Amino acid sequence: MTKALWLIAAVLSAACVCSAAGPIPVMLLDGESAGTYHKWALITPVLKKQLEETGLFRVDVVTAPPAGGDYNSFKPAFRKYAVVVWNYDAPDERWPADLKASFEQYVREGGGLVSVHAADNAFPNWTAFNEMIGLGGWRARTQQQGPYWYYKDGKLAPDPAPGPAGSHGRRTPYQVTVRAGHPITNGLPQQWMHQGDELYARLRGPGKNVTVLATAYSDPVNNGSGHDEPVLMAISYGRGRVFHTTMGHDINALSSVDFVATFQRGTEWAATGEVTQKVPTSFPTANTVSYRTDFAAMDPGYRNGLNPLDAAPRQ
Repeated sequence: MTKALWLIAAVLSAACVCSAAGPIPVMLLDGESAGTYHKWALITPVLKKQLEETGLFRVDVVTAPPAGGDYNSFKPAFRKYAVVVWNYDAPDERWPADLKASFEQYVREGGGLVSVHAADNAFPNWTAFNEMIGLGGWRARTQQQGPYWYYKDGKLAPDPAPGPAGSHGRRTPYQVTVRAGHPITNGLPQQWMHQGDELYARLRGPGKNVTVLATAYSDPVNNGSGHDEPVLMAISYGRGRVFHTTMGHDINALSSVDFVATFQRGTEWAATGEVTQKVPTSFPTANTVSYRTDFAAMDPGYRNGLNPLDAAPRQ
């Protein structure tokens, strides 16, 4: 074998081992969240159904061991998948070094990553993970993980002020504004209303290679930062593509049509670099939320009508 052919073979062997034909293989990683705030076991079936309804994806759920479980034998086959969706939030000590190195290599060499809501709380001291997600919160993150980042004057701007990372107010609807042309946002309205959800604010991180796709104003009246906060981001890490959405606290929030559409589109982009899906005609407007009751009904506590934590009725 010539040196050139050997190099080509090495690159192909490091990339995702998946067929060009048929559905896009997706690993949906779950298994843990801090405390009882995020009910990952309820959210996973909703995320899986949202991807599979497109006909574009084949989703395998991989559940990590619980705290105290055997992580030395937990070796997910990342390279079998075009993209890994994280519905997972674990502390630094949970993953051994070889598992972290395996995932770093997977993304760096072209694997896709989708970070959903509290996944950006995970692994505060894992440098590569923080670079993959761009910004994160909670789990004792401070200025040591990087500055606060806000959207200001048309770009992501750092704030070096000290303090803890991560805050949000009550789960109320909020208006989202598109900030960048991108395959994920192409065709979306410039502004729309997102159904009642936590609006993450005061996130910290390295902020490297981040394209802010959309923001929302974090209103001080609702414990907000007074800044336009990134809510949808595209990030590059080596040859890998990362889609980071801070939306999706619970099934109520996941059922918002804009979450469904941006999650589906973001996963396709992270896996392939393209988006082939059309924007649904039921997409919310600048003043009105739009809601999928079929997903909402997957919540054991679902009741038709207004969620007491919402400030606007479901549409």
